[in-house]
Amino acid sequence: MDINAYIDSGILELFVAGQLTDQENKEVQELMIKHPEILQEVLEIESAVIKLSSAMSPTNNNHLLRLIKEKLFTSNKEVKVVSIEKSRYNWLTYTGWAAALIVGAGLLWTMNQNQDLENKVSQIEVEKSYLETQIEDAKTDLAVKENLLNVLRDRDIISVPLGGQGDFANSYAKVYWNKEDNSIYLDAQGLPNAPEGKVWQVWSLTLNPLTPTSLGTIDNFNEDDNKIFNIENANESQAFGITLEPAGGSETPTMEQLHTLGVVSQP
Repeated sequence: MDINAYIDSGILELFVAGQLTDQENKEVQELMIKHPEILQEVLEIESAVIKLSSAMSPTNNNHLLRLIKEKLFTSNKEVKVVSIEKSRYNWLTYTGWAAALIVGAGLLWTMNQNQDLENKVSQIEVEKSYLETQIEDAKTDLAVKENLLNVLRDRDIISVPLGGQGDFANSYAKVYWNKEDNSIYLDAQGLPNAPEGKVWQVWSLTLNPLTPTSLGTIDNFNEDDNKIFNIENANESQAFGITLEPAGGSETPTMEQLHTLGVVSQP
């Protein structure tokens, strides 16, 4: 893509002025994220618009209104009341008043245009702030995903698949256990959203004797899009399980609600 040709095309000025369609606005915003030159050009156009708006602010029209009033109402000549019959022939008088009305209407139009411009500039500032937030969120999300990939690709990570149990054969999950920092990453994409008043609870298990230790509840499960959760685990776990429990969690797992279970493979 020829960036300079795109900038010279005039579409960025239309974007700043709010004259593009929603689809065109979306395309420009995507290009701003990909190409810093386009983003910089938009910022410069916005700066120029803001300066223009300040220079044409309605507050600067006071001297024009004052001059018009002086010309119309402060003549040295004596003011006379002209009858309707006589005024039919005084075309100069009519012309003067018509000119005054035209000038006044023009000033009102200019003031309205300035107000519209200020509104558009405010809208642009809001869109700019939103765009900056989206860019920062995208950077943060990318950093989190890159960190997660590094963790999952660690050669020393222990992967534990959790299969569906009993009536919940379609459920599944996966635990990635990092013993060095006593944490696990739980990929719970295979679990449905928790019903109202219920939460998913994660358990660390030792098998002989069978002893469950709660690793906590996933209270934000339904709102999380990735369904990957980082959980502390300082236990010598031999297996992991996930149950559906009442809000707040349970001291011991409800076995009738054991959805997934997986045993840690021995080296």
